[in-house]
Amino acid sequence: MDEIVAALLGWLVPALVVFGITAIAIAALAWGIRRARRSPRARAAAEEVRARAGSALVRLDDAVSELDVEVGLSGALYGGDAPTSLRRARLTAQHVRDESFEEFQEISRPDASPVDIRRMSSRIERRADAAMAGIDRARTDHRAWMAANVSASAQVASARSRLEALRASMGDPAALVAELSHRFTDDEWREASRAARAAVAAVDEAEGLLAEASENASDPTRSALPDLARAERALRTAETESRILEENHRLVTQAAQALTGEFASARSALRLAFVTRDHLEPPDAERLGRELRAIEQELTKLEADAPRRPTRTIDAIARLRDRLDLALGDARTAQQRLRGARTALPGTLAAARGAIAQAEAAIAHAHAGADARSRLLSAQRELAAARQSHDPVEALDAARRAMRDAEDAKALADYVRLSRS
Repeated sequence: MDEIVAALLGWLVPALVVFGITAIAIAALAWGIRRARRSPRARAAAEEVRARAGSALVRLDDAVSELDVEVGLSGALYGGDAPTSLRRARLTAQHVRDESFEEFQEISRPDASPVDIRRMSSRIERRADAAMAGIDRARTDHRAWMAANVSASAQVASARSRLEALRASMGDPAALVAELSHRFTDDEWREASRAARAAVAAVDEAEGLLAEASENASDPTRSALPDLARAERALRTAETESRILEENHRLVTQAAQALTGEFASARSALRLAFVTRDHLEPPDAERLGRELRAIEQELTKLEADAPRRPTRTIDAIARLRDRLDLALGDARTAQQRLRGARTALPGTLAAARGAIAQAEAAIAHAHAGADARSRLLSAQRELAAARQSHDPVEALDAARRAMRDAEDAKALADYVRLSRS
């Protein structure tokens, strides 16, 4: 019996040693592979792939924007809906772009692994390139149809019609800027003034180019297409700048109208917060009281210059309401939290809309990359969610996320602009 046990041990012990060493070696190898995959070198390589995917996304986003205009123009020239090939290419590209920007945001998080970054970046680049190829095919087919069926004179006439409609919708940009400059500080209307000048300049450029295209269209030995293409780009610029001007004017004037209500709402929320403080334990009450008094002082400071800086004031009030919510923490009842969210929501939505408008303008001027554009799309989604939510607390949280994402997008766009200057 002892001999059998000794024989078994003599066989088992070496086997266990071998298996143990093998297991340790496998574990060490797996650890080394994981470490290598997360090493600075692996992360740098993954970042290069992510940058390529971002560039592909930017190209696709620009192409979708241009295709939106082209579909509208095509519908006008046809006297009806845009061609099926163009509409299908646009819908496909929009779907790919939106999904890809969501994936791009996922791999832009600090905790994303290099393996996931490389895998999803390759997928984004592949899908973006395929969507771009679809757009190119649709445009080629459309241009061939246009060359065979639509004369240069008809295209010039359509562009002139758009130019006149744009002039009518723009009205007098200088009058809008003058109204803002008379009532508000320059930081409130500076962007509107820049957009007004750019819109007028683009309209004048388009008018000159269309005049040249018209002359060339009547001469069979000359081509009107180069001037037409440049005129279309000028018209797109004018339309974009006109929208920026109108949006800025609307945001400033609406903010001015909302000031009285926002101050009253914030004061009411502060009074309720002081009542809540009275029911807390002394240390907590003292701590909350200090913060409430500081918020009250900040609110009072805002009132002095509020009529001249309405959008900045609405934004500051929204941030003070956020600060107030953080100070109160779990001290409020569910009913108090709901009431506070209802009163804070309108001002926060206005602040989020203003932040998104600033981010859109900054991205357009800087031609910012995928990081800024993905943050802007996230801000737009959060704002849409805030508007659609029936729960004031959820809507307020979404509006605050929209503000933060829009601010990040603008900061990234500003960085790109400054780095190029």
